Amino acid sequence: MLVGVCDFPGSYAFPPTGYGGIERWLWAVAIGAKAAGADVHLLGPAWRDDLGPDWTRRPVRLEDTEPGSAAAADLAATGYDLLVVGHEYPTLPAWRRISDLLGCDVATFQHNPDFRHAPDAFDGERTRLYCYSPEMAERYATHQPRLELAVHLGLDEAEPPAAKGSDLVWLGRIDAEKAPHLAVRAAEILGRRIHLVGPVFDRRYVERHKQQLAADHVEWVGELGGHAKIAALHQAGTFVYTYARDYVEAGAAVFGEALRAGTPVAALSWREGTCAEAALCPDTGVTTVVPPEVDDETAAHALAEAIARTEDLDAAAVQALGQQRFDPQWHFEALASRSC
Repeated sequence: MLVGVCDFPGSYAFPPTGYGGIERWLWAVAIGAKAAGADVHLLGPAWRDDLGPDWTRRPVRLEDTEPGSAAAADLAATGYDLLVVGHEYPTLPAWRRISDLLGCDVATFQHNPDFRHAPDAFDGERTRLYCYSPEMAERYATHQPRLELAVHLGLDEAEPPAAKGSDLVWLGRIDAEKAPHLAVRAAEILGRRIHLVGPVFDRRYVERHKQQLAADHVEWVGELGGHAKIAALHQAGTFVYTYARDYVEAGAAVFGEALRAGTPVAALSWREGTCAEAALCPDTGVTTVVPPEVDDETAAHALAEAIARTEDLDAAAVQALGQQRFDPQWHFEALASRSC
């Protein structure tokens, strides 16, 4: 099988060194495709130049290729079986003109809860959309989505054998949608230290919650990648997951990242059918669902109880299940299959 993995023209390094959901997912797909024995072409000019000689890079974007051009003819003659791309592109007319010309399968994962696709973007067979949770699948039901847990990887992120950690860790972008102040308050209730890992996206949010976020039990780590990111997850006793009441989590890289490192997850959710419930089981973590109308203090206490309930989970068992459930080869093979 010949697979083209199309880069995403964002502002992050690609594959990213730290944060970056779609980019990390595409890199995991490329890794999984290679592991499955597929030939992989990295399409687009933004791929890093330090990936080594084992990767074939073609600096072309489908959306910038004119039908009838030599570049389009060259792409068609290559004979791709599958293109994997960010979720926007099967709706982008310029991209579709070339992908339809190639006639190959197209697979993408929905990483945005509010993006509106063209009515004919997916047929459920040759062109396929994948969603993480029942909540997301319901939002995109008209496009015949398939349920699949996304795998996200970066460079130099091989996990060491699991070990029981100590402090709490929270990872993600620091803004109102991700609501890390709830994790900070839950840690305070338990008398635990918590490490905040990730870039600040919303300084007004930080200012609103500065008293909580600047407390003595909170350590700001900043954005991490590679070995440092894995170490932060590996050394934690529990990964704490939060988000805002009105936010819908689409891709949820953090669950796979934590579980693959052997770190159980305590998740706060405001409704049923979310990514947390899709990713976790009683052997890997605890999801507490609280009504969205409760106040932050009540929610933080519920989250603190969930954290306490993860204490007896076995790190080695968490890692074994995490690496099975979030295996890049298995994920690629699911994306590459026309059958459900």
